[in-house]
Amino acid sequence: MDFRDETSTGTGTGTGRKPKRGRALWRRFGRREGGSVAIEFAALVIPFSLLVFAILESCLAFAAQQMLANATDDVARQFRTGQLRPADLEANPDRVSEEICDRIKIVVANTCPGLEVDLKSYPTFADAASRRIRFKEGGDLDTDDFDTRPGQSGSKNQLRVFYRWPVITDFMRKSMSNLPDGTTLLFASVTWQNEPFDD
Repeated sequence: MDFRDETSTGTGTGTGRKPKRGRALWRRFGRREGGSVAIEFAALVIPFSLLVFAILESCLAFAAQQMLANATDDVARQFRTGQLRPADLEANPDRVSEEICDRIKIVVANTCPGLEVDLKSYPTFADAASRRIRFKEGGDLDTDDFDTRPGQSGSKNQLRVFYRWPVITDFMRKSMSNLPDGTTLLFASVTWQNEPFDD
């Protein structure tokens, strides 16, 4: 019997089939795609989560901003038509804040802790337009000269309302906040002239 034939044809007990098995194993491993989905998910889950939370935070802040603007318009209309007058604020200096807080309480914490109100009368509309938002050295809103002093019948007034809106998602706070305490400053303003009602 010629053993060289067995070895050369791979039908004997030699090692002729082992290299073929190794190459086939590597080819099968290279063709398998079972773990690719897990790897792709791991690579995309972080940016996808950041995008989703950024959209949610933006939607909530936009809804709060719109409610704040509507509340400011509504309160300003009451002053313009004489439903609210300076005498009402003398009896209750917090009346303006309470009126606005009552209109936005569905989207903010109880008692509206981040609410700031500035209501003043001006000689002309140009004077009211020249009013600027001021910030302290550390970047926080400067409220030192805020007051609630509306004018009488026919006077020109400006109501400015600010709210420190909290960023709910912790890891988005640094990128989405614009105040040092990690909140986003929402703002609404209305300028008008009072109607000729009886003082």
